[in-house]
Amino acid sequence: MFPVTASLCSTLLIVGVFVFVSADQKSITAESGQNITLPCRAPNNNILAVEWSRADLGDEYVLLYRDGQLVPDDQHPSFKNRVDLQDRQMKDGDVSLILKNVTINDTGRYECRVKAGNNRRKRANLSGDPISIISLSVDPPGQTGGSVGVIIGLIVAAVFLVAAGFFIYRHIKNRKLI
Repeated sequence: MFPVTASLCSTLLIVGVFVFVSADQKSITAESGQNITLPCRAPNNNILAVEWSRADLGDEYVLLYRDGQLVPDDQHPSFKNRVDLQDRQMKDGDVSLILKNVTINDTGRYECRVKAGNNRRKRANLSGDPISIISLSVDPPGQTGGSVGVIIGLIVAAVFLVAAGFFIYRHIKNRKLI
């Protein structure tokens, strides 16, 4: 009797941890051709520089903003004239990225880094940890909703596990009464 209950509890715990951990990552799904915004908010307003990058691009940036302007040096060619900050004044620390006319090639993991401080003459060093990580998935036109299927699948699995746990509990309870 106890091993069944322990097994059920451990299964529910593992599923709960999986759902909790996967919910922590920011994911955005878009359809090819759309304009999208990748959200990022800095902890303060004294922003010297903003860098949006993707690890698979090597040393090239998606966007680099420093000293009040976009820096085209070392920007990956596929992002030229397609990216901008949502608010170049960065009110309330908003350094969200606008990506125009997304394509399947834009799929990837985007990282937002910010250099903050009081001295604007100091060169920004953006080698620290990202403050925001966004996983972008771009579907071909007419094929959005792939992530909805995964969410529905997880919900169905969770409902099934809860129902199975309830029936096992009732079965064990009924055995005690006999």
